[in-house]
Amino acid sequence: MRSIRAAAIGAVTMSLALAASACGGGSQTGGAAGDSPKTLTYWASNQGASIEVDKKVLQPELDKFEKQTGIKVKLEVVPWSDLLNRILTATTSGQGPDVLNIGNTWSASLQATGALLPWDAKNFDKIGGKDRFVDSALGSTGVQGEDPAAVPLYSMAYALYYNKRIFADAGISKPPATWEELVADGRRIQQKGKQVLGAEGSNVSENIHHVFVFGKQHGADFFTADGKPDFTNDGVVAAVKQYVDLMAKDKAIPAGNAEYAQNQSVSDFAKGKTAMLLWQSASANLKSQGMSEDQYGIAPVPVQSGTPGAGTQVDSMVAGINLAVFKNTHNPDGATKFVKFMTGDEEQKILNKAYTSIPPVGSAQADPAFNTPANAVLKETLARSATALPQVADESQFETTVGTAVKELFADAAAGRAVTTESVKAKLQKAQQQMPTK
Repeated sequence: MRSIRAAAIGAVTMSLALAASACGGGSQTGGAAGDSPKTLTYWASNQGASIEVDKKVLQPELDKFEKQTGIKVKLEVVPWSDLLNRILTATTSGQGPDVLNIGNTWSASLQATGALLPWDAKNFDKIGGKDRFVDSALGSTGVQGEDPAAVPLYSMAYALYYNKRIFADAGISKPPATWEELVADGRRIQQKGKQVLGAEGSNVSENIHHVFVFGKQHGADFFTADGKPDFTNDGVVAAVKQYVDLMAKDKAIPAGNAEYAQNQSVSDFAKGKTAMLLWQSASANLKSQGMSEDQYGIAPVPVQSGTPGAGTQVDSMVAGINLAVFKNTHNPDGATKFVKFMTGDEEQKILNKAYTSIPPVGSAQADPAFNTPANAVLKETLARSATALPQVADESQFETTVGTAVKELFADAAAGRAVTTESVKAKLQKAQQQMPTK
């Protein structure tokens, strides 16, 4: 899911127990009873540099769909800070769009509400078949073993972006492949008066994405096999401490970044203040802030040792946006046609080029635009070394509680308070106690 949604998850108080009792949906303007079957309402997530940019990207494509099918799509681009609350309200009130974007990490939580159309074999056949989508993207569409709650639309992965000039000035010839190398490179960069690594300590979703990856690199899971939270096991504690220690001990992340919450780290990197950035599919974001592609390189996110791959060499969560349909839409045929249109090869190429994301449709990935050096890193990551966040019903609460614990630990580090194994475990214990009880 796009990092520019910033601290949206942290600001939301989830109420999925309430939502689970409702099978909401249906459109406020496009799918309510009595409306024309020639209309749909679509809530799109804010993927571009602004909502206006998204409208400019999407409206020509919606006009194309109307010309092909006669179905008019009423578009609303919803900011990330509002999107989850809007969706949850729709699941309980029954007043929502016909089709909507969801962050792929929300899939299992929203699936638990019962409000979204399940994508069984019959529904997938209507849009060309399930096998058109790559496995990594399908892994973030809902609980394993159940019919997906959504269809992949845009795929993204984390990468390490590095400033070529700063690296050259510091005498560094290649990007770090391990965290140990990153810390060592950081000392050389600091000697040249530059900051090392941008981060967003107050950005709850960024926090959870990174500590999840560190957890995988430590061979740890945040949930047991039966879906119960397990935030205080040794691997998770070590993972969270290693990430926060990039500020607390290694001084690679500037202390001021503890207060960053929305895109400030990207801005710092674009302005040449920091040498490195960990971000999802950042090229469009950097371009919008005036940084040209020849000014930076892109490499896989570092791992503990060796090169990225499966298992403990995981270096990204599977990021992206899914397309969902409310189950009680009054225009199911039109909604299905729209999903087929948006996930067709032509539209996949157009939309993912616009957002510098990767098509989750395998055949669309063959386009040369997705084989640039930058996109090659992202594609390789998604294929070999990325894994989905836990697909459990309480995933959104997990993002909130653990992401907030990391935020508080960054605040401790910035204030000069000791970050110890014991203090990390205490924060994670508090987070686990805040999770819903079964």
